[in-house]
Amino acid sequence: MPADQAALHRRAVEEFDARVRAVGDDQWELPTPCSDWNVRQLVNHLVYENRWTVPLMEGGTIAEVGDRYEGDLLGDDPKAAWAESSTEAVAAVQADGALERIVDLSSGPTPAGEYVSQLFADHLIHAWDLARAVGADERLDPELVDACAAWFASMEDTYRAIGAVGERPETPPGADAQTVLLAAFGRTA
Repeated sequence: MPADQAALHRRAVEEFDARVRAVGDDQWELPTPCSDWNVRQLVNHLVYENRWTVPLMEGGTIAEVGDRYEGDLLGDDPKAAWAESSTEAVAAVQADGALERIVDLSSGPTPAGEYVSQLFADHLIHAWDLARAVGADERLDPELVDACAAWFASMEDTYRAIGAVGERPETPPGADAQTVLLAAFGRTA
């Protein structure tokens, strides 16, 4: 990914944020392209990711965090929970020296830059999932699509092997970059 990973992360968070803001009060139970999650569960997943980002980027360990972020993190105001968690996560990623650290992930010690790349991709792809679920704008920022595709090209086989993404669907000849990226993540645009 390009050098300014913090900016890419922030912009992907903004993509997801735009879709959260588009969720209607009656849409939280709608299904998403992620077969295990409805809209509420998908947003909860990203709030969960955001909540973990802060302690991990500050040098905390999985053991120290424990299970404090398990369960429903959205409460009675899902949009407010999202807004608070995303603001804190973006600040943690943008903190001085944050990207030079090593973070404690379940897969082992990982350069913070790699972790932020994973967060970037998660927010970007799930922005599309959320848009598809609630009928919002599905077009993702083309620069973010290109950056994500460049990073994910070397990761796709690993992600698929561990079951993190579904099978790659066929894409039509001449498919645009977003359609190709979504297919890499197991989605049909």
